[in-house]
Amino acid sequence: MSSSSNKTASPLKQHLIRLIKAQGPLPLSVYMAEALGHPEYGYYRSRDPLGEQGDFTTAPEISQMFGELIGLWFGTVWQMMESPQPVHLVELGPGRGTLMADALRALKLLPNMKDNTQVHFVETSPVLRQKQKDAIKGEDIDITWHDHFQAVSQTVGRAPLFIIANEFFDALPIQQFVRQEHGWHERLVTINSSENQLVSTLTPGPSPAAHLIPARVKETAQPGDIAEVCPVGQAILRDIADHLKEYGGAALLIDYGHEHSSVGETFQAVRHHEYTDPFAEPGDADLTTHVDFDVLQQLARMAGAHAHPLLTQADFLIRMGILDRTAQLKAHCKTPAQANDVETAAQRLIGTDQMGQLFKVLALSGPTLPYLPGFE
Repeated sequence: MSSSSNKTASPLKQHLIRLIKAQGPLPLSVYMAEALGHPEYGYYRSRDPLGEQGDFTTAPEISQMFGELIGLWFGTVWQMMESPQPVHLVELGPGRGTLMADALRALKLLPNMKDNTQVHFVETSPVLRQKQKDAIKGEDIDITWHDHFQAVSQTVGRAPLFIIANEFFDALPIQQFVRQEHGWHERLVTINSSENQLVSTLTPGPSPAAHLIPARVKETAQPGDIAEVCPVGQAILRDIADHLKEYGGAALLIDYGHEHSSVGETFQAVRHHEYTDPFAEPGDADLTTHVDFDVLQQLARMAGAHAHPLLTQADFLIRMGILDRTAQLKAHCKTPAQANDVETAAQRLIGTDQMGQLFKVLALSGPTLPYLPGFE
């Protein structure tokens, strides 16, 4: 782990240095929570991080087909559930609202669903809430914003939910542990001797929090190996699974990550589409990790929900018809350049060297939906 730079400290960096001086070294999870979610200076609270001018680009920003196919997937699931009313469509971490706008456009094919849809956005950023409002202003749809998923569940009561979370779990704070001779030591963030740089260190002894590490990881770990756990993500997953078990519905969780729990460091910072030191400019770079889908599947099943076999993003989109939709859009293009753009966007979504293999799709459902489209 590298250290932060010597340039003049930002307000958030100054806040973190003061916090460390007062309380001692911070767990990596606390550092991430402050860097991403500080009410005034946090990365997601103070800007629009998406697009070419931002720090990263998500699948909905690449092509309308991504959101359209997800919308049609939920439409099919809704029909399988005998068309419950009203329809509560929930998105966690909705970015600019592009995915939802594209999904709602596709749902015009099912007017009885779309006309009775209520949208719930789980979003804390004032900047992005406005972007989301603008994205859907042309639709005659009720929109409610919530700070966390539990608020959605409380609002809708006993109604089924249709939930999408695209690149949401990868940005949740993690705890990181390093296997040492006598046990697992937790990664902390502290300040250097001159008290002007943030650096990483380890707890002096084994951490009691190491009980969070999956058993299969502990069994095979060697000295120096790194394990990452995401208690916040696990808690949200349990809440989602609990609601699906009790009241029905389905969820699609799409993110980059690994199918099986394993050792290895995935914590990284991205700024202006390039990797950077995660401690250099807290609040000015996106901090992410790979999602452990193995743990999420186990937790969902323990809660009584169905966790369907994991798919790659490529497999999911191909099964949902992206190749036919690509051909359809290309046929309506007025120039070869436009057709090439459509093809390039599709390949970014499904290409093995692009997002197709790294990104995974986990589908969850209530007990009455043992099968889901594309996951048979």
